[in-house]
Amino acid sequence: MKNDKSVCSATLELLEKTQAEDLSTAFSRADKLKPCNIGGEGVCCKMCAMGPCRLPKAQQDKGQTGVCGATADTIAARNFLRMIAGGAASHSDHGREVAQVFLAMARGESKDYQIKDEAKLMKLAAELEIPTEGRTVQEIAVDLGEMMLAEFGRQEGELCFIKRAAEKRQELWRELGVVPRGIDREVVETMHRTHMGVDQDVRSLLLQGARASLADGWGGSMIGTELQDVMFGTPVPLRSKVNLGVLKEDQVNVIVHGHEPILSEMLVVAGRDPEILKAAKAKGASGINIAGICCTANEVLMRHGVPIAGNMLQQELAIVTGAVEAMVVDVQCVMQSLPEIAKCYHTKVISTSSKARITGATHMQFDEHHALDSAKKIMLEAVNNFPNRKGKTNIPAASTDLIAGFSHETINYMLGGRFRGSFRPLNDNIINGRIRGVAGVVGCNNPRGPHDAVHLAMVKELIKNDVLVLQTGCSAIACAKEGLLLPDAAKEYAGEGLAEVCETVGIPPVLHMGSCVDNSRILTAATEMVREGGLGDDISDLPVAGAAPEWMSEKAIAIGQYFVSSGVFTLFGVNWPTTGSEEVTRFLFEEMEEIFKGKWAFEPDPIKAAQRMIEHIDEKRKALGIDKARERVLFDMDMRREAQAG
Repeated sequence: MKNDKSVCSATLELLEKTQAEDLSTAFSRADKLKPCNIGGEGVCCKMCAMGPCRLPKAQQDKGQTGVCGATADTIAARNFLRMIAGGAASHSDHGREVAQVFLAMARGESKDYQIKDEAKLMKLAAELEIPTEGRTVQEIAVDLGEMMLAEFGRQEGELCFIKRAAEKRQELWRELGVVPRGIDREVVETMHRTHMGVDQDVRSLLLQGARASLADGWGGSMIGTELQDVMFGTPVPLRSKVNLGVLKEDQVNVIVHGHEPILSEMLVVAGRDPEILKAAKAKGASGINIAGICCTANEVLMRHGVPIAGNMLQQELAIVTGAVEAMVVDVQCVMQSLPEIAKCYHTKVISTSSKARITGATHMQFDEHHALDSAKKIMLEAVNNFPNRKGKTNIPAASTDLIAGFSHETINYMLGGRFRGSFRPLNDNIINGRIRGVAGVVGCNNPRGPHDAVHLAMVKELIKNDVLVLQTGCSAIACAKEGLLLPDAAKEYAGEGLAEVCETVGIPPVLHMGSCVDNSRILTAATEMVREGGLGDDISDLPVAGAAPEWMSEKAIAIGQYFVSSGVFTLFGVNWPTTGSEEVTRFLFEEMEEIFKGKWAFEPDPIKAAQRMIEHIDEKRKALGIDKARERVLFDMDMRREAQAG
């Protein structure tokens, strides 16, 4: 196996094992399966049975259209819009699942869950004008749950969290007619518009894409994040470990993989149950070790310190160690290859969601109304499988410490303290130039390039140039394995100004903010920066940029679009899905900026991509008049009197 598949030593070690054993993985399949150039450029239409119609550039130049007369521009716009709809639906359905369980908990119908952050509940109640005087916590929670669940099906009006955006941004959305209704309404309309013979105008299609994405970012995803915090606790910084070396030779290893913490929260509780631990010891194990893959990993990491086994492209390799008794999955980013890989080992792949059954997996339906009982049954399935390990295990030695759990509330507290917490210190350090700007680097892994390499190169280039990096999802896991989520990384990798701030506050130069659904935290943090003042009056004025350098899923496109629609310069790597249409690509890369003050960009080279983000940040600094370093001046008494008089 060539060493260009990954920069992660644990991944390379196990890829050598898969090659020796002739096992198929995402890495080897990517080598064998060459992507379709026409589909990759977004100009293949299969919306009806008159096609599929493929319109590469040579045919477009000859005036060729689809059978129905659809141009390549219309086809590319429809395909892009359907990617947004698929991604927005996935994240927001996660949010709906959380809202349903939250409401069941509040009504006393699901007794294994409880409110862990009462202060956040009260804060949300005040924001949403839910009465609290003389009412119990449960009564308030019922009102909140009912209100949030109703947002998914809102047919008219505006989503309640839209009011969190800066006033200028809200006005722009209203002028454009893209303020979202409920996510269900927007996704259905998106699918209707992209049906054969409906919306055939590029601008109209892509503005609907903006609206659907905003229904996710400021709706479904934001609802999911907020209710998860109330129910499971708002994350605070904690220390843990990452990479496949967190698996234990002498313990029952259970991998939780997927995206919804409803399941994984209860598995953590079940894994600590005395009776379950007793059963594990009776089978010859010294205990139970739970570790995470993908975004479920981020969820249980930041609330419980559960170690992360790896990111998305390491899911098959976790099984290849031979040390995993059960891989318990729910929804999203779960490879169908897992049961096939597991045939070579003893691992049980256990699916738990009625929405996501997998041929060859053991299905154990998770019942949220009897959550702990369901979790215990799943955990006992893993425990009983411990004696069935086949031969010697191959657990790589690689594991790294990390610090995770930086919610926007935590950043607020750490920068300002308990009684004066605010984003003022962040804004001041951006204004005085110690911090050049802020970048959100998020998203997936993609085997079309070296695993983790693009994330690491981009993030190192950004922090070297004094850009504070916020991360979610598999990107955060990649940087955690490299040690970038530790305070010591500031001294080793960050520029002088960023390092000074990080060392003073005691934070890493790269802040873990959660799972991919938690990108709404980054939106909230950016809005708080605007509200604090001194950096313009809209997100589009801020010296910030976003990137998904190894993206692969529709969810990434939906996230990118709601950041662009919110005013953020957003850059993707790997490939771009509209290059077959010059008009659609120009609209996204240029005209979007005129409309939303944010735009898309594409650059597969991570260093060039980081430099483009830095250039954008510098342009915003110049527009704000903060592009020159300011001298530190020690005021004497006369100067203080003069300032006060002014």
